[in-house]
Amino acid sequence: MYARNWKKFPVSCITFTMNSRARKFFSYYKPYIGLLCWDLLCALIVSAATLAIPLCIRYITKYLVAEQSSEALSHIYIMGGVMIALISVHAISHAFVDYRGHVMGALMERDMRRELFEHYQKLSFKFYDEHRTGELLTRISNDSFNLAELYHHGPEDIVISLVNFIGAFVILLNINVTLALITFLFLPIMALYGYYFSNKMQIALRASRDRIGDINVQVEDTLSGIRVVQSFTNEAIENQKFAHENERFVASRKESYKSEAYFYDGLITFTQLMTIAVVIFGAVCIVKGYMDVADLLTFLLYIGILIEPIQRLGNFIRLYQEGITGFARFMEVLEVEPDIQDAPNATPLTHVDGNIEFKNVCFKYKEEHDHILKNISLNIRAAEFVAIVGPSGAGKSTLCSLIPRFYEVSDGEICIDGKNVRTLSIKSLRSNIGFVQQDVYLFAGSVIDNIRYGKLDASDAEIMHAAKMANAHDFIIALPHGYATDIGQRGVKLSGGQKQRLSIARAFLKDPPIIIFDEATSALDNESERAVQNATEKLMKNRTTLIIAHRLSTVRNAQRILVLTDNGIEEEGTHEALLAKGGMYANLYLRHAQFS
Repeated sequence: MYARNWKKFPVSCITFTMNSRARKFFSYYKPYIGLLCWDLLCALIVSAATLAIPLCIRYITKYLVAEQSSEALSHIYIMGGVMIALISVHAISHAFVDYRGHVMGALMERDMRRELFEHYQKLSFKFYDEHRTGELLTRISNDSFNLAELYHHGPEDIVISLVNFIGAFVILLNINVTLALITFLFLPIMALYGYYFSNKMQIALRASRDRIGDINVQVEDTLSGIRVVQSFTNEAIENQKFAHENERFVASRKESYKSEAYFYDGLITFTQLMTIAVVIFGAVCIVKGYMDVADLLTFLLYIGILIEPIQRLGNFIRLYQEGITGFARFMEVLEVEPDIQDAPNATPLTHVDGNIEFKNVCFKYKEEHDHILKNISLNIRAAEFVAIVGPSGAGKSTLCSLIPRFYEVSDGEICIDGKNVRTLSIKSLRSNIGFVQQDVYLFAGSVIDNIRYGKLDASDAEIMHAAKMANAHDFIIALPHGYATDIGQRGVKLSGGQKQRLSIARAFLKDPPIIIFDEATSALDNESERAVQNATEKLMKNRTTLIIAHRLSTVRNAQRILVLTDNGIEEEGTHEALLAKGGMYANLYLRHAQFS
């Protein structure tokens, strides 16, 4: 699913090369380079202590035990103290690696999540039209956690594995070259075996990640529409859909676990064979007088030490496969260049009168699609009230969404006060335009926080004034905790009319010179509609106002009504003039009146 969806974006959107991906990967260490150095130093100490302890044991068993003297006994006690000191240093260093290393990974995970979340804010409506929330959620949660594990454990696992491996190899060569070489003959075979199954693990893990994304999408889709699901008693259907995605996930995990089992069980088997080989050939060497029991004991101890780097290497490969898969998916989003950005010399939009002009504007969602809007030319005067009506799918909402550059025009230009919107900074452009939509989005939290979203530094008095202007104050103070009342996710504790009035209060607080209403009353009952219309009329005063209307009764007072169809602007005029004309608007109005 992911692979298919991300292919929707053209190659031109991908700006990073694999080399720059590597640089990007390592760049997250930069703020924590000091902590990383301490982490690696402690990892070196852990390895050095691990290698030193068997040498202490060999010294005791090979040289001191045989002497059976008081001096030898005191040396044994000294070596015991040395080993206790080594174990203490090992424990302290390992604790630092385990704690501070994990903290470093968590901090890097935080940085990556923040960067990805901030990047999400820059992407246009087009991106979110083509990608679902569940997909994006997986990339900012599961994938970043796996990356944190790789960032933390990766360097220390490599350092400890290499130091233990090289150190053990050198020490064993000094004890018995033949037996050391026999031992290390197993390692190339183990490496090839591990490489083969690690590749299979990578493929399986990628599929597993994709399946988790599909599950998140399904859960998000069902829970977001739970009222529809229950009202149509379609719980069984949703359960079946979820079960299907769940089974696909289990199938992908089975492949992953199978590869993982072959990988780890194979390495353990090779390790056991290595131990048997050391015992057999070591015993032969002892019988022939080439080495003694103390040397064989040392060999066996170092075999145990060799197992740890092999296991660490296996763990690193698993973390690498999971982490690098997550990083690739992370970068797939980060490499998507926002298709709507500030021009290099963008200027702020200030002192806005509110004149809007469309000059031969064309728009289509994709190159291969047909035009939604074609050759639209239109002048809207400052403080003019313009209504846009027409059949569904004619592009009414799209037309208004082009003004704040939620979408980019395919051809032509849109100007505000004579300035092409493409030459203006996006922040200043959108801060001068207010949107009140049919599908009001309210955030989980209190009433006052949702109104304050229109102006984050607004005082409580300003918020209360905005609520009064929006005819919302009376119902707010009747709530259990007034303005501090929690309204639930998406404002589920409020009626449609109440939510709409909070949206209007938010727009009042923003106080923009241009306001757009997108079918703001189409889903309301008559009483709520009257309250919202009254608030809307207050908000429209001295502002350039565009209303997209489904209920034509809401636009009779418009200074100008535009009838938009697939062919463009078919009709234009006042309510009375268009009725007298007897054209499309008159037919729409009469049809609406019959069903009202």
